[in-house]
Amino acid sequence: MDTKLEGLKETLRETDGVVVAFSGGVDSTFLLKVTHSVLGDRAVALTASSPTAPPGELEAAQELARQIGCRHIILDSHELENPAFARNPVNRCYFCKDELYRICRSEAERLGFSTVVDGTNLDDLKDHRPGLKAAKEWRVRHPLVEARLTKADIRQFSRELNLPTWDKPAIACLSSRFPYGVAINMDRLEKIAACERFLRELNFRQFRVRYHGELVRIEVAPSEIERLFDAATRAAIVERCQQAGFSFVTLDLQGYRTGSMNEPLRHKPS
Repeated sequence: MDTKLEGLKETLRETDGVVVAFSGGVDSTFLLKVTHSVLGDRAVALTASSPTAPPGELEAAQELARQIGCRHIILDSHELENPAFARNPVNRCYFCKDELYRICRSEAERLGFSTVVDGTNLDDLKDHRPGLKAAKEWRVRHPLVEARLTKADIRQFSRELNLPTWDKPAIACLSSRFPYGVAINMDRLEKIAACERFLRELNFRQFRVRYHGELVRIEVAPSEIERLFDAATRAAIVERCQQAGFSFVTLDLQGYRTGSMNEPLRHKPS
């Protein structure tokens, strides 16, 4: 483990300055912390402000960057204006990351830095990640992969560094709440955001609200499903989701799992 961390630091020391694509999640927060500790003012965090971000995540990223003491740049992202993204194809993530990395690369050039990095970790390479193609095209490095760091490694190091994100649940953009092929627009994003904001207000910790037309499918962590047996809690969720514009509100009995919208891709007959 120590060898992995030293390898990460050595990779960063070799740069002339770094722009970190910073979401405020577990991985990018750890990477920003280490990058700032190694490079100081030559480490800059960049967060793309987008309507596809889950409620509260931009504010959380701002607070984390402040705690770390790193310069933090926030720029608007316009992937929703790209018809190729809005159509929500199977490689949707490519168009989102293409926009993000374009912004990061442009800002790095403005700052005189040659390196852009993101928080991709070793485990991410096992999943459906079209955004990796965009990273390659924009010459974005993955230092956590280069250091052979897994998600478990990153959480352990984050805990040792007293980062509040060490046990933060996984986050993903709101676009991941839609089945592939279902168009993404502001109205639909706002509906999903309203429902997820309410679940957070109810102190659910790990959840997703999935869009299926008039029906919304709610995933919560298996350990939290029992809370939904409470009639008042259930009624409040139904009311809020219907206010957001959904006719039917359902609970996924499998509970929350990462990338459930990718399951049809894995189960598709060859």
